[in-house]
Parts: sequence; structure tokens; C-alpha cells
Amino acid sequence: MDRREALRAFGAATALALLPHEAMAAWSRVTAGLRPTEGLSDAQLALVGAIADTIIPRTDTPGATDVGVPAFVSVIVGENYTDVERGAFITGLDAIEAQAKTTGGAPFTELAPTARAAVIESIESATDRRAEPERTYWRLKGLVVHGYFTSEPVMKQVLKVEVMPGRFEGAAPMPGKTAPSGGGYAHG
Repeated sequence: MDRREALRAFGAATALALLPHEAMAAWSRVTAGLRPTEGLSDAQLALVGAIADTIIPRTDTPGATDVGVPAFVSVIVGENYTDVERGAFITGLDAIEAQAKTTGGAPFTELAPTARAAVIESIESATDRRAEPERTYWRLKGLVVHGYFTSEPVMKQVLKVEVMPGRFEGAAPMPGKTAPSGGGYAHG
């Protein structure tokens, strides 16, 4: 099983189970074009997008940025994180960028896909996930995977999830009711 198949299996199993209401609310704000005032800056969104597309690149299915994952992450960070959590997350993004400059010799967004993968591999292979940039990377990866698999395009086109199975037929015929024989109420 390759990485993409593993992510697809994980997403199919958890897309509807993990915080469906919060994910739906975040996605509705993204699709409405609402950008949180406490969300990520353009540069941070570009970094998140580059990381997200390294984790879930476009193949025969849409990539993470194709479905709007960076905007989803911005809504979650901007509206659901406390000021302290948001500050730590942004500091962690800066640490990821510093790791890219050290490992790859350039900002993450300017690296070739193979160099991006090498930076991600160096972060993923670290033994202490509580240190930066690992802590923020793993938090971001969780948001990317969650956002990707709860996005409408992925749920419909990739996972083939029917949120409301069947179809609505407002004028469907109803079987007639027959009056019970005996023991019924008398009308008077």
C-alpha cells in the first residue's frame, strides 16, 4: 500500500467521524470566501499550501490546494485556536521555514518537489515530536489530512460518499391505510 492509498483509507474511515460539524462549519466559511481576521498571512498560506501539496499532491485525484486546504487550515487556526495556540503554531511555521532553508537552501515554497520531500522527510524522521518544527508539522499534517478528506470535492469525487444516500422524492406515492377491523374508535 503506498502513501496515497494509506491516506485515502484513513480519510474514508474518518472523514465523517472526526468533528463533522466543525469541519462543515469551517468549509462553509471557506466556500463563502470568508477569511478570518486572526487567520494566516498570505506568506503563511503559501507555506501551508506548499506543505499540504507535498503531503497530498495532485495525481489522478485533486491535491490539497486544489480543494482549498490552506484556507481550511487558516479558518481552523484563526477561529478555533486560542491566541497562545495560534502564536505557537505560527512560530512553528517559522521553524519549518528555517528547517527548509537549512536542509534545502531556500524557502520551502521555492524548493523543487524532491527538495520539499527531503525537508518533510527530515522533519518526519525526528524522534522528538514535541520539539519544533516537528510539533507544528504533525499538527499541520493532521489538519491537512482532515481538511482534505472532509472537503466536498474529495468526499464526492474521491471517496464517493453520499452524505444523504438515495434521493428525495417529495411526491412519492404513499400506500393507503386500511381501517382496523373491530376494536376501532366509534365516530359519533
